[in-house]
Amino acid sequence: MDRPSDPPESCPTCGVAYDSVSVHDAGLAVNLLDNERYRRVCFEPVAGDGGEALVEFYHHTHEQVDAGEG
Repeated sequence: MDRPSDPPESCPTCGVAYDSVSVHDAGLAVNLLDNERYRRVCFEPVAGDGGEALVEFYHHTHEQVDAGEG
C-alpha cells in the first residue's frame, strides 16, 4: 500500500474531507460493517507514473461523512 505524493484536500469522488488516502495496485476487499473508525471509503481509479492502473482509497470517518452530508 502506498500514498499519493500530492493528495487532494477533499475526496475527488464525493467532495468531503477524508482521514487518510491509500493507493492499491492489487486485489483487495472492503468491509465497513460495524467499523468504529470509518463510515465510508470512496474509490478513485488513477494511472500510476508508469501508466499502470491504480485505485486510490479515500477513508472517511463517521464525523466527516455526517458533516459533509449536512
